[in-house]
Amino acid sequence: MAGQSTTKDIVSEYLSQNQQLAQWVETLRNYSESNKHWFARREFILRNMEAYPEIEPGVPSSSLDRLMCLSWVWANHVFLGCKYSQAVMDQIKEMSERDVVHDTSVQTAKPESGASRKRGTAPDTNSDSCGKRANVSPNEADSRPSRRTAACPVNRKWGPPPQAPAEHQSFFNRLYKAVAWKLVSAGGFGPNLDHFEIIRSCVESCKQSLTCVFVPLKDIIGLPEGCMQKEGHVCEIRCQTVYMGTGYGQNESDARNMASKEALKVFQGQKVTVKICRRKYRGKDVEDLLLLDDQPRNQGFPPALSYPFQAEDGSS
Repeated sequence: MAGQSTTKDIVSEYLSQNQQLAQWVETLRNYSESNKHWFARREFILRNMEAYPEIEPGVPSSSLDRLMCLSWVWANHVFLGCKYSQAVMDQIKEMSERDVVHDTSVQTAKPESGASRKRGTAPDTNSDSCGKRANVSPNEADSRPSRRTAACPVNRKWGPPPQAPAEHQSFFNRLYKAVAWKLVSAGGFGPNLDHFEIIRSCVESCKQSLTCVFVPLKDIIGLPEGCMQKEGHVCEIRCQTVYMGTGYGQNESDARNMASKEALKVFQGQKVTVKICRRKYRGKDVEDLLLLDDQPRNQGFPPALSYPFQAEDGSS
C-alpha cells in the first residue's frame, strides 16, 4: 500500500506542476473507466510518452493511437487477465517496467511500474482480447471528472485526422489477407464458426489487438419509441481505433460473437477500406473511422458505443 501511495503522490505532484498536460491527459479517459483503472492506465501513458516524442498533447496522431492501444492492452492484462501474443506481452512488460521520474519539474513522467503491484485478475477466461467495459456503478460514474476539461479550446473541431484512413489502410490490407486465409482453412464464412476467435487470432497475427466495448441495452441512447426489448448487452469492436462491427446478445459473450460476425462480413468483399464517416455518438453527429467493404450502403451505421477521438463540443 505504501508503494501505491508514493506512486500516486508522484503522479499527482507532477500533474499539478503541468496543468496543461493534466487537462489533456484527462481527455484520454474512457467514460467507462473507474478511478482505480484510470489512475493505473494514466500512469502507464505518462510513463511511456517519452518513447513517442512525436506525441503532442491535444494533437491526434498515429503514435498517440498506438500508445492508447498499448495502454488498453496493458490494462486488460492486469485487470481482466487477458492474454495476447508473446511479442505484445513482452512489449507491455517492458513498457511497465520503466523507472519513476522523481523530479516532477521535468516534462515527461515515468511513474512506477503498475505491473509490479499485486492486483487481482478476473477469472473469466472468455475475456481474451476484449477491451473497455462500460459496466460501472453510479458512484464511479459520479466521481469522474468532466470531459470538458480539455486543454484545447472547446470550439475546436476534433475527430480522426484527415490522414488517419491512409495511416491505417496498410494494416487492414494485411488483416484482410489474414482473414481470407483463415476463412478458407475454416471452410468459408458460416453460422457455425467461432467468429470472435477467427477475427481475434487474425488481428493478433498482425501484431495488434481488438477492443471490445460492452453496454447494457437499457443504457443505449436513441432506441426506437416503444421498443420492448430492454434486456441484454450491445458490443462494439474496434481495432486501432477503427470501428469494425456491433452486435447484440443476451449476455456479453453472445454480443461479442455477434459483433465479430458483423465485422467478418466486411471481409467478404473484394477489399476493405478505412474511411471517415459520420455517425451518432451519444445523440450527436460525429466523424468516426470505419472499416467498410466495397458494397454500396443504403442505411446508416449503428450509433457508436465508444469514441476514441475528441468530439466537436470538447467532450469525448
